[in-house]
Amino acid sequence: MPKNLFPLDSARKFEDQDKLGHNRWHPEIPPVAVVKPGESFRVDCREWFDGAIVNDDSAEDILNAPLLTVHKLSGPFAVEGAKPGDLLVVDILDVGPIPQEDSGPLAGQGWGYTGIFAKENGGGFLTDQFPDAYKAIWDFNGQTATSRHVPGVSFTGLIHPGLMGTAPSAALLAKWNKREGDLIATDPHRVPPLALPPEAEHAVLGGLPREEWARVGGEAARTAPPRENGGNQDIKNLSKGSRIFYPVFVDGANLSVGDLHFSQGDGEITFCGAIEMGGFIDLRVDIIKDGMDTYGVQENAIFMPGNVDPQFSEWIAFSGTSVTLDGEQRYLDSHLSYQRACLHAIDYLTKFGYSPEQAYLLLGAAPIEGRLSGVVDIPNSCSTVYIPTSIFDFDVRPSASGPFQIDPGIGAPRASSR
Repeated sequence: MPKNLFPLDSARKFEDQDKLGHNRWHPEIPPVAVVKPGESFRVDCREWFDGAIVNDDSAEDILNAPLLTVHKLSGPFAVEGAKPGDLLVVDILDVGPIPQEDSGPLAGQGWGYTGIFAKENGGGFLTDQFPDAYKAIWDFNGQTATSRHVPGVSFTGLIHPGLMGTAPSAALLAKWNKREGDLIATDPHRVPPLALPPEAEHAVLGGLPREEWARVGGEAARTAPPRENGGNQDIKNLSKGSRIFYPVFVDGANLSVGDLHFSQGDGEITFCGAIEMGGFIDLRVDIIKDGMDTYGVQENAIFMPGNVDPQFSEWIAFSGTSVTLDGEQRYLDSHLSYQRACLHAIDYLTKFGYSPEQAYLLLGAAPIEGRLSGVVDIPNSCSTVYIPTSIFDFDVRPSASGPFQIDPGIGAPRASSR
């Protein structure tokens, strides 16, 4: 096993560990360790809310989830010799739930969760149709996930980090803050907000001297969106065996990682749509000198996906076009067409006895595939959602006999928006 450079004690909060990680992006956050090119190492990761979401049949914790505190990132890890303009090569050697802890109060100890976030606290891809908070708990049996809140399905998890990236330079950070601030200014009171500005009070800034936290926290970028450094890309195929090439913007690159997922559908559509968990990840790093110019990788990471994907041979797929629910035509709006495809899939699954919320949670957590199927035929883009049929305990295909009726069980816990 590679040496663990960032161990986490499950009995202690993230901020009380021997090594302190961070929850913001800033070039002044110092590394917790230095690794050499070609070196392999292990990193423990805490789920993004650090235990605020619990294994029960209530969604009050999702309703009141502390979004200002996320994400709980492990790192940064400096890579010896890395300079701005290089490419950092990151191999995911292994990734999984918390080792040897198959029960306990933390997500990753034999279980994980998926949440539909309330519109006024994060929202989601379909927040106008699903404004209230809901939760599903998933139990792990080896690589398989099942849920008492979404019965009748089981699937193999494609475990991956939702968030990994390098530190921004001061110039890049200023660019982020300027463009996102300009966007917020176009509709400053929107719910959910258009973007998330720096917020110093809940910033955790690793080994930076505490007297600098207020200043740096007022500049540091929130970790919610993906950006040029990688970040919260939520790509389900960044699994074991993946190789990622990250742009380097600061000396050492300063790589950080967190937000592990047991499984996720393309888009992570409920916002906390993956099966969230804590766990471990084994990494190996290397450097391609001047790789950003050599390969034209100036703005975003490129990657080679892993080879451990669950193998599905049959799918049921749903399509959507860029027409609103009110019948308004939009021009080649692929975001809208994917929303419509997801809504069509949800409507279909309710015919088998699922509530709309159970179906929505399932699309976020299960290994569905989302595709841009047509983006040139004006005025309608076409997006599609593919659901593997084998994840269901019953025949989900249309037939002359009509849809099988499941027992929806206790359903997904709900907490009404206030």
